[in-house]
Amino acid sequence: MSMTITSSSFSPHGVIPARHTCDGHDTSPELFWTEVPEGTQSLVLIMDDPDAPDPAAPKRTWVHWVLYNIPPGTSGLSEAIATADLPPGTREGLNDWQRTGYGGPCPPIGKHRYFHKLYALDTVLPDLKQPTKAKLEKAMEGHVIAYSELIGLYQKH
Repeated sequence: MSMTITSSSFSPHGVIPARHTCDGHDTSPELFWTEVPEGTQSLVLIMDDPDAPDPAAPKRTWVHWVLYNIPPGTSGLSEAIATADLPPGTREGLNDWQRTGYGGPCPPIGKHRYFHKLYALDTVLPDLKQPTKAKLEKAMEGHVIAYSELIGLYQKH
């Protein structure tokens, strides 16, 4: 079996509930993962939207959440997880609102796809001082041993 990421909040390619978006409480969904490979030293979670600003004419990928150095024995993250409740050793990067933490879907137009990407690394990364997604991905190069993604959909009503 290969590593998988799932959510109790929405099914794969299903609609993300409004409570996890700017139309609701903007709280993170509950996430679970299984089959983390042997030899994994840390996990990385990146949530982004490749459909910004308009799925009909995407111009950029909007980053919603960046976590790294999640301990490999962790099996998931609870819904509405606060920074203080992240697994010990977990570090946060910057989202595209230029802050740490979860920033939920808030599409200006159309139905967007939100990728929850889980990476298993063969190393624990150094303190990258709240990296952007690009800086984190550069640090991950050559260290990814497994990957899984969960896609959710959201459109404002």
